[in-house]
Amino acid sequence: MSTLATSLDADRALPRTIQSSCDFVHVLMKLQRATTLISSTLDLESLIERVVTDIATSIGNVKVALWLHAGDSDEMVLQEVQGCCLLCSKGNRLRIGSEGMVGHVAASGKMHYAPDVDEDPYYIRCEPGRGSEVCIPLLAAGRVMGVLSVAHHDPFAFSEDQLMVLEALAGHIAVAVENSRAFGYERSERERLLKESADARAIQQALLGRPVPLIPGFAFEMAWHPAGAVAGDWFDVIDLGNQRYGIALADVSGKGMSAALLMSATRSLLRSVAPLYATPAQTLEHLNRALTEDFPMGKFVTMVYGVLEPASRTFTLASAGHLRPLLMNGTSRFLEVDTGLPLGLGISSYPQHTVTLAQDTRLLLYTDGITEAADRSGEEFGPERLLEFFSDPDACVDGLIGEVQRFSGLSEQSDDATALLIRSR
Repeated sequence: MSTLATSLDADRALPRTIQSSCDFVHVLMKLQRATTLISSTLDLESLIERVVTDIATSIGNVKVALWLHAGDSDEMVLQEVQGCCLLCSKGNRLRIGSEGMVGHVAASGKMHYAPDVDEDPYYIRCEPGRGSEVCIPLLAAGRVMGVLSVAHHDPFAFSEDQLMVLEALAGHIAVAVENSRAFGYERSERERLLKESADARAIQQALLGRPVPLIPGFAFEMAWHPAGAVAGDWFDVIDLGNQRYGIALADVSGKGMSAALLMSATRSLLRSVAPLYATPAQTLEHLNRALTEDFPMGKFVTMVYGVLEPASRTFTLASAGHLRPLLMNGTSRFLEVDTGLPLGLGISSYPQHTVTLAQDTRLLLYTDGITEAADRSGEEFGPERLLEFFSDPDACVDGLIGEVQRFSGLSEQSDDATALLIRSR
């Protein structure tokens, strides 16, 4: 129990509204219910309004005000007030330590009771007439976050027991205000992150949605399905000049925003490196050196990169730890492509493989979010189902993504899923 500013006079009669023990018990029960309601409210503005209204209604014949510390100044700001007070309105400010009982309590961190406000050195009169007032600090982690003020029109209105009840209630209010502030902060942070994710997704979609160069004799189908708002998977078709086209599909380790950032950096670097080197092997070797120097420890990229030459219908490719492409030209088979290290892990060479894409040939590049998608029992979609799906000459990559999603059922997608199909016409 905090020390009272003035001794309570036991001989003085309390106002009839809170005089009898029966009335006091009734007030206690009302305040207990109010405390429960307070704890269930997370919106700060609604919480403060409820606190002030419930206390004023429960006790009766009082003015209740709740002040909060303005974090950017040494002032307390009036957030809500109930009762007759002509000069008090929301937004009023009192300087901590120098203005009023509220300023005094905010500085001392201790409850202050003025049984007769006319005799209190800190009281600032805001309306005529005598009365009594108690100001109680709202404490969080040892600091004053606010002040609860309860004033009665009569002097000596509050007994010591009633002050103890109000002080206990102030403790509940402080916890509720702190929780509400934390909830508000988390909500605003969540909204900010959602907006940033939406912006990042729009940027990724714009990058991946760029028109593919028109290549005589060939058509391209792409499908991109992130596990979250953004992805580490990506594909690209780069015009290298002289009727040569670089085609890449890659998967950055991890997922989410960090993978998306590394994806963007890798894509930009590939676009700058690819036109400088004649072969996919040279391109991947130089790209790997740059990424090994710049990538964070433990991060890497798997990639299949090839050069398509429409005149000869050849596609020369190299793999940096990526899944084997699926070739379909009457029969379906996974290409036996030797692979180098994933990009960013260390110096490596990248063996090349050349295939001829005769008319009606299809070549599928894909990420492990397709073959490793699992159903609720943990069984993976796997390469055999991939082969079976593309046994139909009309099968498309959008249909593949749909088939993978049907297979996994209600299981949460754990990885990005991306596919690029090259059709030779």
